[in-house]
Amino acid sequence: MIPETDENLLNEPLVDQPMPSLTWQIDLGRGRIAGKTDGLDAIKQAVFKVFQTDRFWYDIYSFDYGHELTLLLGSSPVFARSEANRMIQEALLPDDRIDSVENVEVEVDGDQLIIRFTVVTAYGSFEQEVSRNV
Repeated sequence: MIPETDENLLNEPLVDQPMPSLTWQIDLGRGRIAGKTDGLDAIKQAVFKVFQTDRFWYDIYSFDYGHELTLLLGSSPVFARSEANRMIQEALLPDDRIDSVENVEVEVDGDQLIIRFTVVTAYGSFEQEVSRNV
């Protein structure tokens, strides 16, 4: 029952297409799925989720998913400042919908590390803030 055809599909050129960004929308206030979202809103949600997930901790995610900011816990403010920029880039740039991460500002306020940055995508850009204990 193998279909017969005169076309040789192996010689067809491969076309690189971006992955769709359509995903389930999470309503954090109610703790429910609230339909679907796409475009910039889907990327904002993806960025939020990345910073809720420690990298290498959960078997369900690849080693490219999540963040390593938890490693800064107990480190000196100088070290935390120097590593935070790299860790933000490594957390977000594996997502091919994100073009770049710009204007990274790192502030240490007591035991809080506050990181502000701009996420640039093909759908537009947005500001994001992440804070962790150090």
